Amino acid sequence: MQATLSPSRVSGRARAPPSKSYTHRALLAAGYADGAVVRHPLVSADTRATARAVDHFGGETAQQDGDWDVTGFGGRPDVPDDVIDCANSGTTMRLVTAAAALADGTTVLTGDASLRSRPHGPLLDALSGLGGTARSTRGNGQAPLVVDGPIEGGTVSMPGDVSSQFVTALLMAGAVTEDGIEIELTTELKSAPYVDVTLDVLESFGVDAGETDAGYRVPGGQTYDPAGGEYAVPGDFSSASYLLAAGALAAEDGETVVVEGMHPSAQGDAAIVAVLQKMGADVDWDHERGEITVRRSALSGVEVGVANTPDLLPTIAVLGAAADGTTRITDAEHVRYKETDRVSAMAESLTKMGARVEEERDELVVHGGDSTLTGASVDGRGDHRLVMALAVAGLVADGETTIAGSEHVDVSFPDFFDVVAGLGANVDA
Repeated sequence: MQATLSPSRVSGRARAPPSKSYTHRALLAAGYADGAVVRHPLVSADTRATARAVDHFGGETAQQDGDWDVTGFGGRPDVPDDVIDCANSGTTMRLVTAAAALADGTTVLTGDASLRSRPHGPLLDALSGLGGTARSTRGNGQAPLVVDGPIEGGTVSMPGDVSSQFVTALLMAGAVTEDGIEIELTTELKSAPYVDVTLDVLESFGVDAGETDAGYRVPGGQTYDPAGGEYAVPGDFSSASYLLAAGALAAEDGETVVVEGMHPSAQGDAAIVAVLQKMGADVDWDHERGEITVRRSALSGVEVGVANTPDLLPTIAVLGAAADGTTRITDAEHVRYKETDRVSAMAESLTKMGARVEEERDELVVHGGDSTLTGASVDGRGDHRLVMALAVAGLVADGETTIAGSEHVDVSFPDFFDVVAGLGANVDA
């Protein structure tokens, strides 16, 4: 499928979807528990993959009145009857791989072509070091994966600069092992706020875990038990970033875009508000009401590091292409290991749309002052974040912008095109 956008002015109120990161963790935490109701979850392709994994492990998930009612497997997953297909969800693959190491037998996990190209080696090595066996069928650290358990816990060393999801996976599984798990990081942790999200969810489910001088530790023998048997998912700042960028670039004169449901949380991508302010955007965040208001503003290029906010790179790149001056996005090498190589993909697409872009291994440099965005046919590369960021670019590009693979917004923001159309965007999806 494809979406076509043309120059637009937008205004009004919109609500970003619930957090994908929190929903994944809450669903699996409810699986580790005897059960729980996950309220206001994001129901998307990725989170449905995590729900299916809970079912494979002997739990049961059912959607009721917008919530997810989960009957858990009580901390001890069954050996699945079939291969677990994680589809395109890297979060599902990483978190579920560690859960599989608790089962007394063999679990096989796979995914689509994109997911089968993503690295899992450090997590496989860690699980093997904890008494299980975990391997890639192709011997390259990529899915399909074969995991044998059960593990009892212990201490492992692993790099922190490949994926913070490895840390999350071990912390969530380690709570129900006999000995707990201590993680010693051998390199600086990238995307650290995502581990903060994990710790936040664990605390809400009654699980003690935290940082150490060398990394992280979770004691064993714990029970997942959320207060009142339920957990409410907050709004998603990664998804909100596209709506906020649309307002900063394309709001009607004298009008605003207001994004609702944005209460403070541990999400690192809340940094999009500070990025917009640094670029000169007129943006205001009412923490108590959970509303962020933005007006169209003249933006200036900035330097932004995305070590802890990799999902913001596509949004910042588009803002930079429409800003005056140069925007330099640094600490970006790990962003190459997402659904696609987002550094290269954004460089290619923005160049096709008329931006002057330089790509380095660890940086993306966008010369907005030397760029005039023009409509073009671009490829979303099966990546929901590329599709949405390029859609925002299409609002301010001269002429029509057509984005192939528009259906992939279902991963995190299923009604994205309906929402932007509701704000006044000229979109045919």
